[in-house]
Amino acid sequence: MQERDLYMDKDLERALALSLRESQVNASSSRAISISDSEDDDDDRFQSGRLQENRASKTESSRATTQSVHCPEPPSQSARNTPAASFLSERAQMERERLERLKRLRGQDADDGGGISPPAKRQHVPSSEKHANGRANIASASSSSVPSGSSTSSRTASTSINSTPTSEQLFWNGELRPTANKHSQPRQDGKPTFRLTEVLGSKSDISFAIIASYAMSVSWIYEFFAPSTPVIVVAQPDQSGQPTIKNILPNWVMTVPFLRNGRGCQHMKFMLIFYKTGRLRVVISTANLVDHDWRDIENAVWLQDLPPRSAPIPHDPKAIDDFPSIMQNVLRAVNVRPALANMLANDHPNLPLQTINDLRMKWDWSKVKVKLVPSIAGKHEGWPNVVLTGHTRLMKAVRDMGLRTGKGKAAKDLLIESQGSSIGTYSTQWVNEFYWSARGESAEDWLDESKARRAKLPWPPVKIVFPSLKTVRDSVLGELGGGTMFCRTNQWEASKFPRELFHDSNSTGGRVLMHTKMIIATYRPKKSIFETSSQSNGKGKELSDSETEPESDDIEIQNDPIGWAYVGSHNFTPSAWGTLSGSGFNPVLNVVNYELGIVFPLYDAKDAERVSCFKRPARKYVSGQDRPWIQEESQLLRQSQEM
Repeated sequence: MQERDLYMDKDLERALALSLRESQVNASSSRAISISDSEDDDDDRFQSGRLQENRASKTESSRATTQSVHCPEPPSQSARNTPAASFLSERAQMERERLERLKRLRGQDADDGGGISPPAKRQHVPSSEKHANGRANIASASSSSVPSGSSTSSRTASTSINSTPTSEQLFWNGELRPTANKHSQPRQDGKPTFRLTEVLGSKSDISFAIIASYAMSVSWIYEFFAPSTPVIVVAQPDQSGQPTIKNILPNWVMTVPFLRNGRGCQHMKFMLIFYKTGRLRVVISTANLVDHDWRDIENAVWLQDLPPRSAPIPHDPKAIDDFPSIMQNVLRAVNVRPALANMLANDHPNLPLQTINDLRMKWDWSKVKVKLVPSIAGKHEGWPNVVLTGHTRLMKAVRDMGLRTGKGKAAKDLLIESQGSSIGTYSTQWVNEFYWSARGESAEDWLDESKARRAKLPWPPVKIVFPSLKTVRDSVLGELGGGTMFCRTNQWEASKFPRELFHDSNSTGGRVLMHTKMIIATYRPKKSIFETSSQSNGKGKELSDSETEPESDDIEIQNDPIGWAYVGSHNFTPSAWGTLSGSGFNPVLNVVNYELGIVFPLYDAKDAERVSCFKRPARKYVSGQDRPWIQEESQLLRQSQEM
């Protein structure tokens, strides 16, 4: 951790030098003040691995050139008077620009109607459109690309849509894309991508931002914002694990959350970008805020634009389970509230976000259909708290989408394919515990089973998707590009390690490694894990619905979608998703990390293919031949890190 702090200090020095060169700041805003606020993985392996990730990222950062930022003219002053007026002005201007482009492309006149058009829906592939009735229109991961076999008219429509630069597009229904990578352009799968400049848009249009990352190059990310823009940075705590805030640059405040005994990490990767027009962009990512993650390895970004409400709605203290309420809880958990108060009390009293509760009250979240799934580090006790975090929050999200598998003879089995960049320490009990939640089945039923029976369950149908040594060596950067993928020799060679669950990770975009955390979960008819276990050993009995289901449970099994997908910061580890204990009456969930991601339904096989970042079906490791990528076994990587 001391080495990590040293890197951060040097990074801040570079960023401060940049800020002094780029802008004139008054003395009161330039002083750095430190303020305290009152308001499994195998630990050593995890922490040392994350330190290596930081070191690798910092090394890459020092070698790279900074990306340029496209800066169109900001809106006029008159268009900024009110959020609603500014919002309409922005839409009108974009519509005029779009029609002008259409004129040039078609070589004919286009009637602009002389008025303001409402925000238009993005064109999505037909299989997504037919399921868009109130559900997440997320399968647009490739909506802007057209397969080679598609019709001419389809290609023409796509060309018209793509004539608008991505940095100027607005995504009112949400968009999931892989990040651009300089080693796989164009992508082999033809999917559109996001660059960081496209995610943020013009720096002159941003009025305020809250950004969160585990690894962060402050001097690098600083250049994507105007020097006068206030920014709150959510970062990794030091080894004390104490929550603190401090001014790190003019207009920049860094905040870190509490970690018990300094154990774990703030692993969330999100952004809330507030624009001068009143618009809010919500971003959930798998990428750290370092150039390596946005240039040399593949990540994923989901984002959605939200219009301002015409008038704020009243605060509803009973709203705790929708997207904005959960996002507000995340901001409180990662210590944003005192950082926001600090900014408001000092140099920025007119921020668009005056309180955390404003997030839900001032912006219109009605078109956000994905479910937000956070992990909040700490001990969570009792059902009201347990279902708001970790894999039990995933369970609640699956149930809310109507996608639970059911139990008994009618149960649908769930096949999980989990792609990640860090391998955990696994037991059959924990993997089945996660699997139970992933099915949308009540953790109450799981905890009511005896510990002995839970411990004897076989591995469930889970594929752990992680790059093999051969895949890393065959990638564009080879072994030197594998510095952010973590598996250890003592894990892989442990007697009870689930080597049979491992499958190779290969990007659909090209020969690049993926830092993306993604789960593709698809259903197939099969009996429950307890029923299968009972029949295999001739003991026990099937758990009937009357024995396991609360009488008040009115959740219906939804047969339409084929499953669901997750994208976010969670690796497939107990540290990320939590470990359940206690009883069905009083459950306890212990979570080590802060994590954040989204979940949404998959409606057919094409949906799954569009969303998946890895080639499916993933190739299973061949016993005795395949071995996962293990950093400590790479002489090339060790030598490069010692230089």
